[in-house]
Amino acid sequence: MVCPYSLSRPGGVQGQAEGLARALGALGVDVHLVAPSDDRPPGLHGTTFVAGRATALRSNGSVAPVSLSPAASLRALRFTRDADVDLVHLHEPMAPGLGYACLARSRVPLVGTYHRSGDSSWYRLMGPLARWANDRLAARCAVSKSAADTARAAMGGDYEVLFNGVEVERFASERPAAAGRPAVLFLGRHEERKGLGVLLEAFAGVTTDAVLWVAGDGPATAGLRRRFPPSSRIEWLGTISEDEKRARLGAAGVLCAPSLGGESFGVVLLEAMAAGCAVVASDLPGYRGASGGLAALVAPGDPVALAGALDRALADVRLGTGLAAPAALRRAVAHARGWSMERLAAHYHQIYERVLSQGRCGPGTTLGRP
Repeated sequence: MVCPYSLSRPGGVQGQAEGLARALGALGVDVHLVAPSDDRPPGLHGTTFVAGRATALRSNGSVAPVSLSPAASLRALRFTRDADVDLVHLHEPMAPGLGYACLARSRVPLVGTYHRSGDSSWYRLMGPLARWANDRLAARCAVSKSAADTARAAMGGDYEVLFNGVEVERFASERPAAAGRPAVLFLGRHEERKGLGVLLEAFAGVTTDAVLWVAGDGPATAGLRRRFPPSSRIEWLGTISEDEKRARLGAAGVLCAPSLGGESFGVVLLEAMAAGCAVVASDLPGYRGASGGLAALVAPGDPVALAGALDRALADVRLGTGLAAPAALRRAVAHARGWSMERLAAHYHQIYERVLSQGRCGPGTTLGRP
């Protein structure tokens, strides 16, 4: 399994690749995860093969930590050959970096999963080369309909629409008894697309006595901290570990996802539901599809509407009503289980078996082992 983004930096694709590798391992699949990393040297570390370091690259309104080194890409290809793997699964196949050598020279079948949603200048820049590489995939998957639409518009082809998985048991835990003020949690990179500036402006208008926990960092952090400095109502947490993320979700009353666009799927909403949080989020297709009517959705970029929704959600948390009623929280956890990583791994296992039984590297390529 090849992930183009650095495992040493938090991100949705990285989390999906790592979680899926664990779930497939539980099914008896021998999985090696190949990716860049900034905190480990190139080489094999347990079941993870580090191909090289990452470079920050602006893409889709975000900054992607990818490896641009041809040597790292060749290391990834060489590892798949030396390990004698049966199949290579590429996450975000057209993202710059490690997957390119596999797309060009792999001798085993390739499965690709597309995560990106919305306009993609990178797809346009690659042009016919992207369409050629896409045709090399024996199976094409997308995490949502919007991600499939983005890939199809740029490269054509058919896509099996799956979903992003949630490791429900890693988030579901006994919630601590409420103490002090309720907390609203923001998880995400600090860039315009994620809407943190809108949330901070909205929180200034929230009348409930609550605290906002701001996790993560990014290019907008310094400017936003100057405008909204740490105070008794705003705590800037910086980058947090997966363990702390789960702990914060378990302790927070509300998870707020105020993104402005470009979200193909709302996995963070499902993680919050699994942890027993009420959810307030922007009314985006990816979030709407993931939340299943169990979150409060507001127009993106509207701080007044967001403040009102947060006040209502915090009142629900205080009173145990609405989004935070026991029955509502049980429905939310059950909904999150429907998107479990175990279920997703079972889907991919079937895809792998189908691809291997066909004995083809892609629509026009016959399988040939070294």
